[in-house]
Amino acid sequence: MDVDSTFEIVGEFGPYQKRIYFLLCLMPFMTSFHTLLSSFILATPDHRCALPNWPNDTYKIQSEAHREDVNRSIPLSSEDGYLYDGCTIYGNSSELVNCEKWVYAKTVFESTFTSEQNFVCDDELKTSHAAMIFFCGVLTGALGFGSLSDLLGRKKTFYFATWLLLVSSFSLAWAPSFWVYGLLRFIIGMCTSGLYVVPFVLGMELVGPSKRVWAGIVICYFFAAGLVVLAGVAYLIRDWVYLEIAISIPSVFFLFYWWLIPESPRWLLSQGKHEEAVKILKKIAKGNNRNVDEKAFGNLTVQEEPAGRFWHLIDNPVLFKRTLIILINWMFASMAYYGLSLNTGDLSGDYYLNFFLSGLAEFPAYTICLLLLDRIGRKTLHVSCMVFGGIFCICAIFPMLYASEDLQPITVTLAMLGKVGIAAAYGIIYVWSAELYPTVVRNQGMGLSSTMANTGALVSPYVADLNKAVSGHVGRALPFVLFGGCALLAGLLALMLPETLNQHLPETIEDGINFGKKPNNKYKSEFCKFSWR
Repeated sequence: MDVDSTFEIVGEFGPYQKRIYFLLCLMPFMTSFHTLLSSFILATPDHRCALPNWPNDTYKIQSEAHREDVNRSIPLSSEDGYLYDGCTIYGNSSELVNCEKWVYAKTVFESTFTSEQNFVCDDELKTSHAAMIFFCGVLTGALGFGSLSDLLGRKKTFYFATWLLLVSSFSLAWAPSFWVYGLLRFIIGMCTSGLYVVPFVLGMELVGPSKRVWAGIVICYFFAAGLVVLAGVAYLIRDWVYLEIAISIPSVFFLFYWWLIPESPRWLLSQGKHEEAVKILKKIAKGNNRNVDEKAFGNLTVQEEPAGRFWHLIDNPVLFKRTLIILINWMFASMAYYGLSLNTGDLSGDYYLNFFLSGLAEFPAYTICLLLLDRIGRKTLHVSCMVFGGIFCICAIFPMLYASEDLQPITVTLAMLGKVGIAAAYGIIYVWSAELYPTVVRNQGMGLSSTMANTGALVSPYVADLNKAVSGHVGRALPFVLFGGCALLAGLLALMLPETLNQHLPETIEDGINFGKKPNNKYKSEFCKFSWR
């Protein structure tokens, strides 16, 4: 009997699996803290040159004499939204010279790693580099921990990544330089990727086939909830060192998972550990109040995936075009998703409220997926969400460029509506692309798609920080033009992909070539095995 059929006997999603699934979902909740922490610890507060004749100079005006000295020494900023120029000061000969020291405003942040290391002016791109290094770690972790979990098992890999995250995240609070910070954030990126993907896969392997799409989307609610909580924690703790320590502490709780979380029975069977797999399946049955005959576990097997080769996806024009469109959608959806999340600081209004709303926007996005994915189809829903998100992102630039300050909440609203569309599309493309790839090359196709998604994430910090290269409102608007334009382009290209809802999905390369050309037998998809984050 195949292990998937066994879940019909022990229970597909009974009380035992619900408890374990909830515990597994707490890990994405925690990893979201680390994923977008750079929005706070790499933020650049308002700043100006430190006055050389004021040993205890602060950004805040201390007295009337201090105000006069500041006005006499610091040129006014030519950029909207800033009072003082942040990089120059009048020297002894009344000529502008570059700053040697800076002082920072403490109204939004008490301190950030950026203000501590003076990543401003000529060094301002270091913040973008640091965010990119983190996503390099995410890509490495997706590849490394995915392979490690297949080799050592889900549980051991999970535990190893938890210990590594604990050590690296606590160490980050004492990072003395950019390079140490970059190395530690790279390791943290690896761990957060592993601690999202491994629990995701383990959760999928502990529930029955008919519940996997539902379970695969619900786990994303926990990631979004983590972003909402992060906004509150960062609001209360505005010193980056204490903030880093605060979000690292919850990882200690996950060390107890060694005694709470079972190994995947599917993985155990794939390794020939039949007795251990049966023991866990019996535990699931008992937890679900199911009485199961011992004979049901007698001949358990794991259905092996047919082997294909990567080049099968590109040596045929039909599959090549289809694969290219899928990869573009993965990359642009990921770039826009992370870019919009990192870009909340450039929106008008309260910094923390904007980040809170950005996380909150993901809840309706995932609800759209749950309610409509199996009703109106993958194609219609994905294209609608990408186009919807792209249009609202582009529309956000108009109040940003032309409206007065009191109308800037319109910009925030449009940006959040864009985030809803992009986040929903990011979820849908996973299910849709998994169904479009023929079975024999599905693993290769999904691995390539995940790599492209991480490539989009790598680019996102630079797009979000375009205001560092282009000043003024135009610089703030450019990221929305690119995020919106790319989403719009990807959504329109997706119109050329076939619908998969209630279709007999392609098994062979020949099936993949002919898929969508003629009507076929109806078949309900149950694909949802790997995480797209």
